[in-house]
Amino acid sequence: MAGFGRYATMALLMLAGSTGAFAADRRVAPTSSPYATAASIEAGAGRGNAVAEARLGWLYLKGRGVPQDFHLAAKWFYRAAVQGEGFAQYQLAMMYNKGQGVPRDYLLAYMWLNLSASQAVGADGDFKARMRDAIASKMTDAQIKAAQRMAVSWYRAR
Repeated sequence: MAGFGRYATMALLMLAGSTGAFAADRRVAPTSSPYATAASIEAGAGRGNAVAEARLGWLYLKGRGVPQDFHLAAKWFYRAAVQGEGFAQYQLAMMYNKGQGVPRDYLLAYMWLNLSASQAVGADGDFKARMRDAIASKMTDAQIKAAQRMAVSWYRAR
């Protein structure tokens, strides 16, 4: 019977974790449908709020409350990424790595991951650095140096 309690607890934790990204942030629309939540997030994104733009990108990436559209996901992630939003920089990098909604481009993937990793802390920073290094394994030394220069140039231009 002790084993049952452990499995029940695991099942509850899995269900609790399956509510999706941003579930802990209940300020947007606590009891509304995904479509109403998407509409309220889109309103914030339309005003240039970087966090809302990143969230809207994630909704388009996953097809939550809006039709799945990689091109629109990349558009909204880009708008947030150029404002320095680390989550958006990471997601945009992954889209460039996979060629989802944008042409596959390891230089841009590396650049955005480098920028995202530079502002992350703890385990998040380590994870993003490992992802960046995984992308680097697909690149030549000259490409890595070029991507690093791109990241430095972007950072200085801010």
